[in-house]
Amino acid sequence: QVQLVESGGGLVQPGGSLRLSCAASGNIISINTMGWYRQAPGEQRDLVATITSGGSTDYGDSVKGRFTISRDNAKNTVYLQMNSLKPEDTAVYYCNANGVMVLRGTIFTSFASWGQGTQVTVSS
Repeated sequence: QVQLVESGGGLVQPGGSLRLSCAASGNIISINTMGWYRQAPGEQRDLVATITSGGSTDYGDSVKGRFTISRDNAKNTVYLQMNSLKPEDTAVYYCNANGVMVLRGTIFTSFASWGQGTQVTVSS
């Protein structure tokens, strides 16, 4: 099993910044893509940003130019720097990762995991 633990959410005023972190742990062989998604009340879960092991990134249209995703492959950790935050950025932010893990010491298998979510609230 692979666990993802997010941190860094909270309350911030419009125009402010927050940095989210997500650390993956478990019997990980490699992680392909890591990313962030968000879900506001009554809405579907939407893409915020993803990053591959090689550093290629993709962003949702609403966050381009304001959010930056990065990762530390040695630490199996992904970050989301959020600047110029708007009230419409308010949501629960979920970390996602997929890759290869090992079971019972010898069996390689793919995994796709989600974190438990961290609340981001942008309000004055």
